[in-house]
Amino acid sequence: MKCAGVDVSKATLDVAVFDGQRFVETNDAAGHRRLAARLTAAGVERVGMEASGNYEAAVRAALEAVGFAVKVFDPRQVHGYRIFRGRRAKNDAIDADLILAATAALGSGGAAADPRLAAFQEHMTLIDALTDDIARHETRRDRFSDPAHRRYLEAEIRRLSKRKSKELAKLIAKVKAHADLAKRFALLLSIPGLGEITALVFVVRMPELGRLSRAEAAALVGVAPFDHDSGTHAGQRRIAGGRRRLRKAVYMAAFSAANHWNPILVAFRKRLVDAGKTYKQAIVACARKLVHMANAVLARGTPWNPQNASA
Repeated sequence: MKCAGVDVSKATLDVAVFDGQRFVETNDAAGHRRLAARLTAAGVERVGMEASGNYEAAVRAALEAVGFAVKVFDPRQVHGYRIFRGRRAKNDAIDADLILAATAALGSGGAAADPRLAAFQEHMTLIDALTDDIARHETRRDRFSDPAHRRYLEAEIRRLSKRKSKELAKLIAKVKAHADLAKRFALLLSIPGLGEITALVFVVRMPELGRLSRAEAAALVGVAPFDHDSGTHAGQRRIAGGRRRLRKAVYMAAFSAANHWNPILVAFRKRLVDAGKTYKQAIVACARKLVHMANAVLARGTPWNPQNASA
């Protein structure tokens, strides 16, 4: 596949193309149009770039809108590839070359990204930020004894909670305006203990769900246990990786569902604790099972049925 690598900064885009072209464009709408035109003329099919404080979001959207497959690397992936290639020197042009090499090494790509989801993901991030702000204000409130200070913080909590509810309703309406996404949302809500926020997170942040194996789905969320063995040493299995915001939402949903709302997960948690697992291990296992349930429901295209508990 013909690839290009883009090193993104706030103001500029350093570009390396498979045919040897090296150039710099501005990181703005005009620069994005020029970049797309030059890459199209070169016959580029896939573009790689490194996540860079969201400075890559606009250029990614612009390139995807005209048909390029875009891969955004976690900075740790690029750093690891740098070590693998034995590269020590570092500047923007060198980084663009390294990203080009990493992009080419991916081999054949998967399905193109859904262009609708970028805006929905940004809206979901706003809701996440409001949730975090509410939690911080609640923590601060508990540290104050002055009635005036507590009233101020309580008013802020009410204001932020009201705004969060409004933004959540707006995002749900946007998702339901698309028949395919509305169907996925409704299917996920059929799972006991899986509420609107978690269903939205799955729809918006995990479009692959329903097309993955159980192990792939758990690994993508970040709730799959990985081996830590070497020789005769058998290390403790731990979860790692995944999509951070997605993992947090699924863990919190599993915590609630396994304690109150999902009979299958409640029984599963109790069985694990009785077998000697720690409470946290049991909740992580419940989170993994919740992902399996969601993946199965979307794969089948039918609402959750308790008879499919083995899913």
